[in-house]
Amino acid sequence: MKRLFWVGVGVGLSLAAYRWVRKQRSKYGPEAVTAKLSEGARDVWKLLEVSVDEGRRAAAEKEAELRESLGERE
Repeated sequence: MKRLFWVGVGVGLSLAAYRWVRKQRSKYGPEAVTAKLSEGARDVWKLLEVSVDEGRRAAAEKEAELRESLGERE
């Protein structure tokens, strides 16, 4: 009876470990890593676009302010 119990425990732990390894492999496999990297690159690119647009807008506002203070027309 003891032997059967421990065989059952071993089989149960083996199945749990097998499922855990499969889950980790799918989470950190090449396809998942590639998808995460491309998503990160898209996020960085979008942030860069927003930053450049904000910088251009601020530069245009400052230029208009300076031209107004000098009495120039645009």
